[in-house]
Amino acid sequence: MSVAAPTAVSPPSRFAQFYALTKPRVVQLIVFCALIGMVLAVPGLPSLQQLGLMALACLGVWLVAGAAAAFNCIVEQGIDAKMKRTAWRPTAKGELSNTQTLVFSAVLCAAGSALLYFWVNPLTMWLTFATFVGYAVIYTVILKPLTPQNIVIGGASGAMPPVLGWTAMTNDVGPEALILFLIIFLWTPPHFWALALYRVEDYRKSGLPMLPVTHGNEFTRLQVFLYTLILFAGCLMPFVYGMSSWIYLTAAVVLSAGFCAYGFALWRNYSDALARKTFRFSLIHLSALFAALLVDHYVL
Repeated sequence: MSVAAPTAVSPPSRFAQFYALTKPRVVQLIVFCALIGMVLAVPGLPSLQQLGLMALACLGVWLVAGAAAAFNCIVEQGIDAKMKRTAWRPTAKGELSNTQTLVFSAVLCAAGSALLYFWVNPLTMWLTFATFVGYAVIYTVILKPLTPQNIVIGGASGAMPPVLGWTAMTNDVGPEALILFLIIFLWTPPHFWALALYRVEDYRKSGLPMLPVTHGNEFTRLQVFLYTLILFAGCLMPFVYGMSSWIYLTAAVVLSAGFCAYGFALWRNYSDALARKTFRFSLIHLSALFAALLVDHYVL
């Protein structure tokens, strides 16, 4: 009896490979947070001109964020190849060369920076470029391989999107934008450490000094819980400052209490399944929190 030969799996198209370098899901969250900053910066409904400016700013931020993600893939090519979560990336698999990836990153960064400088405003461009340098160079090249506090310090780059959105519309960094920055900055450690807890063997193989590798599971779980408590307080700031009303406050209390409950459960009774649930809830927490800000902005 003859056995059918296995069907060959064709490699992804070149477009799909380059698109994967931009880490689309991460960039989508970045652009969403930037858009929230833009909307909150505009009192009432935006005009057609403001909507056009928002669209241009979102595109510019997307291009520069995608460039930073692609550059990250070059720097972490060897690390990505050792981790199941990232081994599929085109650079890790050798489908794209470092030269191809570097040129792609440079083109995206140049295009996004030019768009922001000439069609939005120079301040937004420089802040976005600084975010690129902060993530792609300071975090990826310097902090990530050297300190278990890489997520805490490097979280400043990840917290910048709403500030970029705010400056795109106002050409100024206001206290409201800094409050939004603070929320994401405090959200980042429990979000990433929950992931690191159930991916600890991947990080150990990669040689990265993530907190569960350097300080152990129990210490990291405690840090996750403590950060959810601090984040709870940070999430109340928009209401305290007068940016929002009871609609946002209600959502912030419910979502933050839920995150604290996950953090407490993770600290007291760890399992990989619970760590995965905590990580997934952290994504829901941030998205729903910013969506609540948006609803509050237009309802009241």
